[in-house]
Amino acid sequence: MNSNTYLPAEWAKQDAVLLAWPHHETDWHYMLEDAIGCYKQIAEAILQTEALIVVTPQVDMAKADLYEIEYKAANKIHYYPIPTNDTWARDFGPITVVHEGECVPLDFKFDAWGMKFAADKDNLVTSRLDLCELFITSPVNHRGFVLEGGSIDCDGKGTLMTTSKCLLSQNRNAQMNKEDITHYLKCVFGVSNVLWVNHGEMPGDDTDSHIDTLARFAPNDVILYNGPVCPDGDVPDSIARPLLAMEAELKEFKNAEGHNYHLIQLPIPAPIYDESGALLPATYANFLVVNKRVLVPIYNQPLTDDLALKIIQISFPEHEIVGIDCNALIKQHGSLHCVTMQFPKNTLKL
Repeated sequence: MNSNTYLPAEWAKQDAVLLAWPHHETDWHYMLEDAIGCYKQIAEAILQTEALIVVTPQVDMAKADLYEIEYKAANKIHYYPIPTNDTWARDFGPITVVHEGECVPLDFKFDAWGMKFAADKDNLVTSRLDLCELFITSPVNHRGFVLEGGSIDCDGKGTLMTTSKCLLSQNRNAQMNKEDITHYLKCVFGVSNVLWVNHGEMPGDDTDSHIDTLARFAPNDVILYNGPVCPDGDVPDSIARPLLAMEAELKEFKNAEGHNYHLIQLPIPAPIYDESGALLPATYANFLVVNKRVLVPIYNQPLTDDLALKIIQISFPEHEIVGIDCNALIKQHGSLHCVTMQFPKNTLKL
């Protein structure tokens, strides 16, 4: 463990959140109006407490989309004319550590979840933001290692959680085994404890089981996780069985001090299908923590949405809980956390 470095928990104070704005050359092209409508809701909710960084090759279009929101936001939206393949900022944005008291963005390689899609532009977003002099400290180049922000979660106290299906994928870092990757994560993020989840995968998940769709840390040694419970409908066995196996794993997890976590089960949305009838990976675990608020994806399922919001409120008692309709986002196999990346306080020149 690097004692001079640590990875802050998501509920640490923040400067801003990164969004990559949808445009006609992204996979949102066939439903662009719906996607932009969802992004506008996310943007407005973030701007209540902090600034917004927007990257897009079409700045004028993004400004037009955000015109009314920007008018109320008092110059808290910062636009950067940067080309993008798509809009999953969680996975190609920088992951920021604190090193010797300074916030240092880390720039990892993004290969579109094991080379499933094009990523040549997204992989360069962090370095291009650096050319725009956004960061107080320039990002450290880690593009020899494939890592997406959605694949890890940290409690801010020395423990990092990830999944074996994702980080041990042969299309990511095949030159390294589990022991090598564990050592690498400990060195780079200053953690002493790496927890590997082996179960819980969601059908339709292009990411190979990102942890931010399955289980998340919350303050006071809490893990919020998907359980096979849905007041608005039945949970298919193909989802329930892996979630029960994951729950058994989580019960054995210990924090960096050797204590068990407090587990709080989230419901799972009733099945949502794409146009071809394939199951989509909808989950409430894909929430975003910003200053004083938690933004939670909801899916027009009143009983289940309400239960999830109440459970997350219990876990974040000092935050306002805000539900954001993410039915548009789930059509591209992602949700709210996937399209955002937070910057800890004192990372940016704003």
